[in-house]
Amino acid sequence: MKKRILVAPLNWGLGHATRCIPIINALIANNFEPVIASDGVALKLLRKEFPSLSSIELPSYNVTYAKKGKHFKLKLLKDSPKLLKAIKAEKKAIDYILDNNNIAGIISDNRLGVRSKKVVSVFITHQLNVLSGNTTWLSTKVHQKIIKKFNECWVPDTEGDINLSGKLGHSTHFEISTKYIGPLSRFTKTNTVIKNDLMVLLSGPEPQRTLLEKKLFLELKNFSGKVLFVKGLMENEQTIQVIGNITIYNYMTSTLLEKSLNESAVVISRSGYTTVMDLAKLNKKAFFIPTPGQFEQEYLAKRLTELLLVPSCNQDAFTLAKLDKVNTYKGLKAFDFEVDFKELFSLF
Repeated sequence: MKKRILVAPLNWGLGHATRCIPIINALIANNFEPVIASDGVALKLLRKEFPSLSSIELPSYNVTYAKKGKHFKLKLLKDSPKLLKAIKAEKKAIDYILDNNNIAGIISDNRLGVRSKKVVSVFITHQLNVLSGNTTWLSTKVHQKIIKKFNECWVPDTEGDINLSGKLGHSTHFEISTKYIGPLSRFTKTNTVIKNDLMVLLSGPEPQRTLLEKKLFLELKNFSGKVLFVKGLMENEQTIQVIGNITIYNYMTSTLLEKSLNESAVVISRSGYTTVMDLAKLNKKAFFIPTPGQFEQEYLAKRLTELLLVPSCNQDAFTLAKLDKVNTYKGLKAFDFEVDFKELFSLF
């Protein structure tokens, strides 16, 4: 019998779920049987990607963003009792899942309660340091304390000086077995004809996703080139709408998204870490608009702008004219990094 491995990404935007796709594919290729566990849009996306795999719904964290970026930390603090309750429910759910599903190991992508002493439990994160402004020391300490309860930590980045995550994924004070597994992406670069001058790729929790969508539609009215706009709404049916030079999808599955990104000259998106990894794999020129108040995205956007790779600005400041900067930046490039999944999975 194949060993069954529970793969559980956090439902916070689509990034955690999408970067688990190459992990799930690698498990299948190495003769394991992945079992998907998540909630909300993350679960919906993975069920669409892997319809033949078993999947289990986990308790939801139900965390939403503040409408104003400056209230982000306060909103998170206010939501913390709800978060702790969800983590407790998650642990209870894992005990039940292990008792009834013959699970041999766990891979948790940022789900804090998805672990067990009964089986080997791995935590995937690019945030060994959790940025939260003047409370960074505290959020980092709390996060690292939780990670230490796992058997191993996998960081989707390279260990050396040339890396994507910067200080997020690199810590000198972290006492747990840590493996740098290279940037994770479900995509492959193809040399294809460019069909879209611009592609908009939205995702992330509400209400910020909708606020950016409205802002971009307003600005792109005056864009003369061809635009492909993906809203990042995981609905039951895929919808396609054409308004002038803009083609609008509610969502795309991996195959179509990979094709569309390869066919697009420039991508506008959030600066979430999974998006950064995907665009690096595809060697893309981009423009980043970090989620207001999300320190991690603001740090990544600022860092990549300072490295002259990708221009960025905050949400309120974005105008169509800012896209003129894109060609003066180098764009993102992939790393030559091969993951030895066989060695990685030998833990199980």
